[in-house]
Amino acid sequence: MFRQIEGLAPREDFIAAMRGVASSVTVVTTDGRAGRAGATVSAFSSVSADPPTVLVCLHADSRIAHFVKENSRFCVNVLAEDCAEIADRFAGRHDGWVSDRFSGIETFAPRGWAPLIDGATAFQCDLQQAMRSGSHLIAVGHVKHVMDARAAPLAYRAGAYHRVIPQAQVQAAG
Repeated sequence: MFRQIEGLAPREDFIAAMRGVASSVTVVTTDGRAGRAGATVSAFSSVSADPPTVLVCLHADSRIAHFVKENSRFCVNVLAEDCAEIADRFAGRHDGWVSDRFSGIETFAPRGWAPLIDGATAFQCDLQQAMRSGSHLIAVGHVKHVMDARAAPLAYRAGAYHRVIPQAQVQAAG
């Protein structure tokens, strides 16, 4: 457990406020000499277009963090709005009865690359930098391949999944 650092917001206030922030639901995958792994991750962001770079935040002591560092490659799969079951699977909610999170999930990838989840918008990355901040590992990757599924993303906010609906569509229905 981390101690409260003088001058920082209380942990409980930070967590409560962050629950109100919506984010795309992503599954980070990796494969290579350490093996194959995948985990649902909400902290994903574009860093730069020159060169194309993204970052993900992984719990530093997790299997996926260790595998990403060892494999030096990862894929960020932005899940489509109908993929809540896949998000739950890679979040570990099925680990009690499914021994392989990839079992029954359609994935593909060129040899030596991390798995892309069918129907997801995917960013295949080479790990450029990994740094620890608090409880998490920030993995920064140069994007080598992109697959744009052109699907509406699954979103997560306040402990539940949501659909992203364009404002014009909401106004037209109202």
